[in-house]
Amino acid sequence: MQDEKPDSRQKLTQLAILEELSLLTLSDDEKSLFMEDLKEVTASMAGLKELDTSGIAECSNPLDNVNGFREDEALPSYDRELILKNAPNRNNEMFIVPKTID
Repeated sequence: MQDEKPDSRQKLTQLAILEELSLLTLSDDEKSLFMEDLKEVTASMAGLKELDTSGIAECSNPLDNVNGFREDEALPSYDRELILKNAPNRNNEMFIVPKTID
C-alpha cells in the first residue's frame, strides 16, 4: 500500500480507527477490500450533500410514531397462593431462591 494519495492516507487512518474500535485485526488484503468499501460509502454520502432538502422539515424519526406506552394502572393478577403453592421454598408473599452473587 505504498505511493498513496493524501485522500488514501486519510482513509487508511479512518480504517485504522474503525479496526481499533471494532477490535479487529485486518490483513492487508482485507484492508484493501475495506478501503474500496469505504470509498463507495463516502462517495454515497457525498452524493447526499447535493440533495435539496430545503423543503423537508427536520425530524428525529421519519415515521409518524406516537408514544406507544399505555397508562400505568393496576390490573387484576393471578392469585398469589395459586402461584406459590408448588414453590420449593417460599415465605408468605414470594419465592425464596438461593443466593447466586456474592
